Amino acid sequence: MSDQAPKPVGPYTPVVRAGDWLICSGQVPLKDGKLVEGGIAEATRQCVANLGAQLETHGARLEQVVKTTVFLTDMADYAAMNEAYMGAFGPTRPARSAVAVKALPLGAGVEIEAWAHAPQRD
Repeated sequence: MSDQAPKPVGPYTPVVRAGDWLICSGQVPLKDGKLVEGGIAEATRQCVANLGAQLETHGARLEQVVKTTVFLTDMADYAAMNEAYMGAFGPTRPARSAVAVKALPLGAGVEIEAWAHAPQRD
């Protein structure tokens, strides 16, 4: 695991390879072992940064992400999350679903999981 990739907060594997695919478990906005402060925009940026760090542990990049699912505890945060998400992914934005949930681990307001197409090199 990369030094930048957060350690799992539960008994799961943060990234699993399945052939040419990398499946990233949901990332909450952890930095240095704590939830980031600053609202949903900062939290969203940190979730995406954590996804990037997890992908790097397998030699992949955010540009290879083709699908994400965003979990929000409050859909009133949707617009702010959307703006930060667009900025974090830049012009190469993956397909996405966004759903409301009652609660997330550690009291986070957002969590993002991802699928990346990352062909294995011979």
